[in-house]
Amino acid sequence: FSDAFEGHSEQFLRSFFYAGSATVIALLIAYPLAYVIALRAGRWKLLLLFAVIAPFFTTYLIRTIAWKTILADQSPVLDVLQFVQLVPEDGRLLATSGAVIAGLTYNFLPFMILPIYASLERIDTSLIEAGKDLYASSTQTFLRVTLPITMPGIVAGVLLTFIPAIGDYVNAELLGGTGTSMIGNVIQSLYLEQRNYPEAAALSFIMMAAILLVVIIYLRIAGTGAFMGEEDERRGAG
Repeated sequence: FSDAFEGHSEQFLRSFFYAGSATVIALLIAYPLAYVIALRAGRWKLLLLFAVIAPFFTTYLIRTIAWKTILADQSPVLDVLQFVQLVPEDGRLLATSGAVIAGLTYNFLPFMILPIYASLERIDTSLIEAGKDLYASSTQTFLRVTLPITMPGIVAGVLLTFIPAIGDYVNAELLGGTGTSMIGNVIQSLYLEQRNYPEAAALSFIMMAAILLVVIIYLRIAGTGAFMGEEDERRGAG
């Protein structure tokens, strides 16, 4: 454990930063998309849901390698970003922190979309109509009716995205550079390359403990009622 604590603080902090950034970006993308699919898609709902889960028909590794091609120095994506001056002329996308975060966001985005969609799909639309009948604006209705009802889906989506993202090592390995390694890369190297099983096991335990602590704090902030849903709220009211 003393060896595991030494020299890996940078990778720990980077892992939390990358996973947290990917989770926030995934939430910002997933909620509007899930809202449209659940409440506005109509007869296109099943097709859009299939589009969300379609990437799972391809292995995780192949999807990440595809992002390596998309973000390559010769890719049209980089040309467009340089044209609109979001990336310097001599800049690049691959082997950067942004590439790793983009890969994490893409690979774990369905885990954010599906729980939020499930919460939105169960909403009684008459509650939204009642809010508007009481002269609430669309924004007020969303913030005071829709968002609280869908909080269990948000909490579940955040956990399902953040936990696997923080332990990931494939995206940092394929899309990152020498300065973008995550704690998962260190553990993978200790297990498969250095054969240092005791330190790898200790580091894995420390990572799991850190994740558990973050999850407990998050649930305390979000409220267990938001995680357990209406059943927990009824139990508390009783």
